[in-house]
Amino acid sequence: VLDFNDPFSTEVKPRILLMGLRRSGKSSIQKVVFHKMSPNETLFLESTNKICREDVSNSSFVNFQIWDFPGQIDFFDPTFDYEMIFRGTGALIFVIDSQDDYMEALARLHLTVTRAYKVNPDINFEIFIHKVDGLSDDHKIETQRDIHQRANDDLADAGLEKIHLSFYLTSIYDHSIFEAFSKVVQKLIPQLPTLENLLNIFISNSGIEKAFLFDVVSKIYIATDSTPVDMQTYELCCDMIDVVIDISCIYGLKDDGTGAPYDKESMAIIKLNNTTVLYLKEVTKFLALVCFVREESFERKGLIDYNFHCFRKAIQEVFEVRMKVVRSRKHQSHIQKNKRPTPNGTPRMPL
Repeated sequence: VLDFNDPFSTEVKPRILLMGLRRSGKSSIQKVVFHKMSPNETLFLESTNKICREDVSNSSFVNFQIWDFPGQIDFFDPTFDYEMIFRGTGALIFVIDSQDDYMEALARLHLTVTRAYKVNPDINFEIFIHKVDGLSDDHKIETQRDIHQRANDDLADAGLEKIHLSFYLTSIYDHSIFEAFSKVVQKLIPQLPTLENLLNIFISNSGIEKAFLFDVVSKIYIATDSTPVDMQTYELCCDMIDVVIDISCIYGLKDDGTGAPYDKESMAIIKLNNTTVLYLKEVTKFLALVCFVREESFERKGLIDYNFHCFRKAIQEVFEVRMKVVRSRKHQSHIQKNKRPTPNGTPRMPL
């Protein structure tokens, strides 16, 4: 386990911990969301037997580390410094297998959450009630209600009612896992209110029904406007991104094989049979704006494109502010490292 003590890495790249019992589906979630693995292929994944760390740096906004913990590891063994692990963590995702007896999982969840909270009260605790594709709709609701009730009752009995747990029904066989991960990641983006406000302004001035700001690699949406998210709408947007990227990879390169399949010229229009238009535009190298527009509103495409130009410019300004902050933190970290004494006690010479 490396770099736990690096204040810059923990501040700029928050950690997301994936925890849960063995065979609960942690590694499958990571492979499907961030490696485009087919859900059926995850059936052949071997059980994780060591801590796996992965940097996710697809864009300036989706920028964090994922730590996948084996279910059989006892994090609270005296030889295991769990305080160091939780101190730099932004979110803790605990995966519960909904098709298994989850009493042991709830006991481990309670122990993990209470220990983590004492070390770092700012951690977001996210509970994925996983593998719900095998349950009926009524059983899904009942399982979520039961797990929610038991987990919060355990915290109340320990006098920790102020700890907030967020619950999600997830499956790798539909888009629920992408939506759940989107909600988790959004809590780690300090610019989220600004992005949501920009999207609200954009859709209200363009006659657009709904807009998502997607990371095209993972299909996580890092922001959306204030109108409610409909699962079917989100699924259509994800499918559109897949179509655009797949076709761009085939036809987007030059004859000599150079160039990028996804660039500032990337754009797609899909007309649905219910008088709705899906409109995708490239925002940055890794981000795309996907909009739902009524056909009659899309006739004013010139207005939409002008407003999109203003929106993209505003997003670039947000990026520039973020990069200034990152550079400032790097500079401060560099100064602090140079101020530390050498092992023999003498001050370091400035570089």
